[in-house]
Amino acid sequence: MMIALQARRLAVILVSVLVPVSAAVPAPRPIASMVTGAITSQPIGHYEFCQKYQAECSVKSRSAPAPKVSAKGWAIVRQINQIVNARYIAKTDKQVYGREEVWSYPTNFADCEDFALEKRKELVARGFALSDLLMTVVRKPDGEGHAVLTLRTSEGDFVLDNLDDQVKPWYQTRYTFLKRQASFNTGRWVSIENGKDLLVGALK
Repeated sequence: MMIALQARRLAVILVSVLVPVSAAVPAPRPIASMVTGAITSQPIGHYEFCQKYQAECSVKSRSAPAPKVSAKGWAIVRQINQIVNARYIAKTDKQVYGREEVWSYPTNFADCEDFALEKRKELVARGFALSDLLMTVVRKPDGEGHAVLTLRTSEGDFVLDNLDDQVKPWYQTRYTFLKRQASFNTGRWVSIENGKDLLVGALK
């Protein structure tokens, strides 16, 4: 009887000690910002774009922490994402130009990279830095290539996408992130090292 009572008391003590410890262990959190790697190949469409807009592809910046975006800034970002998405008719480069991979500022029609370029231009006009607005190449779940605009912030990297009117953290998308413009040079591209790993955990 005494042994059983002591065992019960020990069990109660263990529960009181272990429960708070286990409850204090945080759940795994996704990485808020992309981890970029070495210089990688520039998309052919961006290369040709740079031949036409050389000044836009020769901007070099010092390495700096991503900026904090104010509430007003976020309102501008969301507004521009929605307005640009609604402004142009989505058509492929093949349909508009008769060939693939034409990166250009849109007029009436736009492909994914055209939407992203226009958003980038309009956000720069509103005071955002080019070093924080990065053209990004991803792969959709169906394997098709796609381009979005990445916004670097102190809260993490966010995606402006012509297929989604909501501005989302990059890890909440269903994309595999492949490469993006370098934050230190608008004419260079870098690989994204953790794009595939986080995609697995981000699927809904």
